[in-house]
Amino acid sequence: MDPESVFCPNMECVARGQRGRGNITTHSQKEKRYECQVCHKTFSATTGSIFYRLRTDPVTVMLVIALLAHGCPLQAIVVAFSFDERTVKDWWRRAGEHCRAVHEQVVGQSELDLAQVQADEIKVKTQAGTLWLAMAMMVSTRLWLGAVVSNHRDLNLIRALVTRVRAVALCRPLLIAVDGLASYVTAFQQACRSPLPRYGQTGRAKLRAWSEVAIVQVVKQRQKGRLTIDRRIVQGTQAIVACLVEVSQGRGGINTAYIERLNATFRQRLASLARRTRALVRQPETLQLGVYVLGCMYNLCTYHDSLRQPFYLAKGGQRWLRRTPANAAGLTNHCWTVEELFNYRVPPAPWTPPKRRGRRSKETLALMQRWCL
Repeated sequence: MDPESVFCPNMECVARGQRGRGNITTHSQKEKRYECQVCHKTFSATTGSIFYRLRTDPVTVMLVIALLAHGCPLQAIVVAFSFDERTVKDWWRRAGEHCRAVHEQVVGQSELDLAQVQADEIKVKTQAGTLWLAMAMMVSTRLWLGAVVSNHRDLNLIRALVTRVRAVALCRPLLIAVDGLASYVTAFQQACRSPLPRYGQTGRAKLRAWSEVAIVQVVKQRQKGRLTIDRRIVQGTQAIVACLVEVSQGRGGINTAYIERLNATFRQRLASLARRTRALVRQPETLQLGVYVLGCMYNLCTYHDSLRQPFYLAKGGQRWLRRTPANAAGLTNHCWTVEELFNYRVPPAPWTPPKRRGRRSKETLALMQRWCL
């Protein structure tokens, strides 16, 4: 037990979410509990992880989730481990909610020079009809940026996806490669804008479009058994597109091959995404949670062969340094294990003093100086 690596999860504590500040001590080694010296509340060592209040061995739970995330059928796990199907589904739900919070913490709050983004949608079969799953990725690091589930393939779905991309994108030269859906052009043109500074003016600030944003489309059509591919430059010049393609992917031309390969990986690992399957989706929330489990394990726990770098030794030898998408993007410095992923605790928002009229008291100022700086 390491008190310096945990934080107080009490939302009413002024020291919540603070690591290494000396306010956490060991309350019981036998029961694996900590105590916060500020609010004097005790909490379990598993608080904030998927293993909180689970009686099953954590190693078994991680093994089951890892098998599910790599395409193992649910019924095979039920037969092999003699678990109830509802128990396994509850573990999968816990893992999905946890991975969604981890993704929002690690990827969603980062600022990246994306260079090139590719986006695409997947049609998912359900018992009541169909769903649409839209995903986006950063090409240069193969980083999965997020996914959105909707009942319709419309502008609202694309706007929700573009909002996630815009949250992590810096105002840098950017190439956006999508398919022929016109909603992508509208959504990205509206999102890639920054407010102009206002000097004594009131009302809404004027928005200025990013000058070095290029949008390309890859439209595939099959007529009379023949596949035709039309590559269009909707926004930007040929020189900007060629430069961004060389920076982000090294060689090749306008394409959406990287997001299509990612789609194939997700289809292989999640049975409900396969083209011909009987594992139909029952609820959209279950699909989205499962996608976040796959996405976090893909970003943080899986080495990508195309991201490896040569490591030269002193005597002329050479080794390959393997990296994950999160490594390549600079979000982590090592490959996470499955245990590290599911034990990662997402800290809550820091404490802020309540808004009141008048001057703050000396006690409030002292708390702000101690825990808000």
